Amino acid sequence: MDKELLKTIIADQRTLGLPASYVSRALERDLRAQVKSNAIVIIAGVRRCGKSTLLHALRHTAKERDYYFNFDDERLVDFTVRDFRLLEEVFLELFGEQKTYYFDEIQNIKGWERFVRRLHDYGKKVYITGSNASMLSRELGTHLTGRFVQMTLYPFSFAEFLVLKGKSLKANGVLTTKERVALVRLFKEYMRVGGFPGYISERNGESFKALYESIVYRDIIARYNLSNERPIKELVYFCASNVGKMISFNALKDVIGVKGSTTVKEYFAYLENSFLTFLLPQFHHSLKTQLRSGKKIYFIDPAFAYHVGFRSSADRGRFLENIVFLQFLRAGSDCYFARTEKGECDFVVRTGGKITQAVQVCYTLTARNRDREINGLLGALEEYGLKKGAIVTLEESGEVKTGDKVIEIVPVWQWLL
Repeated sequence: MDKELLKTIIADQRTLGLPASYVSRALERDLRAQVKSNAIVIIAGVRRCGKSTLLHALRHTAKERDYYFNFDDERLVDFTVRDFRLLEEVFLELFGEQKTYYFDEIQNIKGWERFVRRLHDYGKKVYITGSNASMLSRELGTHLTGRFVQMTLYPFSFAEFLVLKGKSLKANGVLTTKERVALVRLFKEYMRVGGFPGYISERNGESFKALYESIVYRDIIARYNLSNERPIKELVYFCASNVGKMISFNALKDVIGVKGSTTVKEYFAYLENSFLTFLLPQFHHSLKTQLRSGKKIYFIDPAFAYHVGFRSSADRGRFLENIVFLQFLRAGSDCYFARTEKGECDFVVRTGGKITQAVQVCYTLTARNRDREINGLLGALEEYGLKKGAIVTLEESGEVKTGDKVIEIVPVWQWLL
């Protein structure tokens, strides 16, 4: 690399600091708690969810903030592991000696983990962002075992969305009728626009097209050297069109045009590694049975799924279910769906080796679906010895008692907050 080009890139990137409209993310507290630790800090997550902005927020209040570099820049196409030393020299020449480094998408450079390990061994503090979970964990696990802390950032939660909209809630949680109506209206907007900061502010569907192409072509096709782009694009389209539905690897091989179910399984791993889609397994006490059982699809964001996929109806119930799933992800819950003789329960959560929570999701309870939704949840409560469960709806609330079981009906905005 040319030293002057590196200086130019650094100068250009220094103009892209913290935006005036920055909304503090929930993950920021955990990130700041790592400032005094000697661990390498990894912020992983899907593209455009705010990782770089979160990194700038950390730099904004830091004493050492100048050693920042974003490797997701087309001018760095010839950058190799040998150029890291030159980058260090440029930092030292421009800003003097500092011990804190901030790197965006460093995984684009093959062999990056050796450079980061050397910095760590010499007592440097390193923050890294990345958009590929498997590549980060594999390379870090090989060379940096025990030296790093990894956190995952997702698109805006509903609570963060409310902050962006300037909505504050009362400390005691008691709301007026007007405030409840306003929250339902804001949640409907959140379902429609999702949690990607760029789309929330611009409301331009082209931003999702650009994001889709970045993830599919750069994070999947190029990274895994796929010679045929059609099957992976068909799989993304299928996932976006079928959120909350069951899938079969064997059936999907014919849908996307590949020879075997093993290839479908590998492709799903690529999608999950790029944080685009997620597979929710069915809970079984036998791990072997669990691995062989069917799985349900969820997408990284409801608005993204809407723009990328196809649907003949509003699919509000499945989008609501997708939002609840994402909230479990943010909480780091060990989550599954369950099937019993009484029906299906959308989510059960395992804690300490046993199921501790059961949640059903329904956009609205009607005479047609009420018994099905309640029975599905009751089946899970009985199966796993739980006394209480919840049905999350758009805006209904109440309580149902059946024997010694209590089912709380909760508006989704309340459950999320």
